[in-house]
Amino acid sequence: MNNETSNPTSQPSGPENTSLIVDSLAQLSYVIQSVLGRSGAMYDLSPIQLRLLGILRDREPNMKQLAERLELDKSSITGLIDRAERRHLVERIPSPEDRRGFNVRLTPDGRRIAREIGGEIERRIGELAGVLTETEREQLASLALKVAEARSRPS
Repeated sequence: MNNETSNPTSQPSGPENTSLIVDSLAQLSYVIQSVLGRSGAMYDLSPIQLRLLGILRDREPNMKQLAERLELDKSSITGLIDRAERRHLVERIPSPEDRRGFNVRLTPDGRRIAREIGGEIERRIGELAGVLTETEREQLASLALKVAEARSRPS
């Protein structure tokens, strides 16, 4: 008798475990995307606009940095910033490093909306995580960060 049969709490190994991980992360992703979508919809923001506000909460990147972070090409990032600027969410400011370039930052309205949406997202995800113990929440946060950071490292 193997361990998997005798111990009902053991996890499968090999391909079965990979399928379990993929399935679990995909389901969690759908739940999180739903929270983000509903929260952004409160302000008529698309998911990419929501990500933009999230990035700009604590930094003022240049267009190239934003494009890399959002995985967008030059024309797409320009259009995104143009639309956000028309809604008075962001503004372009002169770059301190490049006289010809500019950085992007939140306007006061953009900062207010980012703060309100951030609070709503935190509340909703907090409710979801309420089924976990404090230790499980800490483990989930640590593991999620580890996976996210590994993705952002060059291969």
